[in-house]
Amino acid sequence: MTKDEVLAANAAFYRAFERKDIEAMSAVWSQGTGSFCIHPGSNIVRGWKEIRNSWEQIFKNTAYIEINTDIIATEITDNIAYVVLRENVFQVVGGRRLEAQSTATNVFQFLGGKWYLIHHHGSPILR
Repeated sequence: MTKDEVLAANAAFYRAFERKDIEAMSAVWSQGTGSFCIHPGSNIVRGWKEIRNSWEQIFKNTAYIEINTDIIATEITDNIAYVVLRENVFQVVGGRRLEAQSTATNVFQFLGGKWYLIHHHGSPILR
């Protein structure tokens, strides 16, 4: 249960996000009902089924996405870890190129020998 393992799980989340790969996203997230996701400017989504649906909608409506991250902090306590970071997002939606920054917190739980994402909260940085 090392910091490198947590950062690898975090990187897998963003890789799945950029590739718009719902199966890879599914492998990163805990499948339980106690998982939460808060997309920038959106309501709270709870449980993997609803979280999956939210990602499917994002992937369907996004032609291209690239996310560069700046890690601010990573902490591990027993079987819980969190990564606080800045997301620098470049995307094409509806034929328009958009750039945005978000501050995000990703919380992971160590289950069955693997770190799973149980909470993602992205908050837009307003300019």
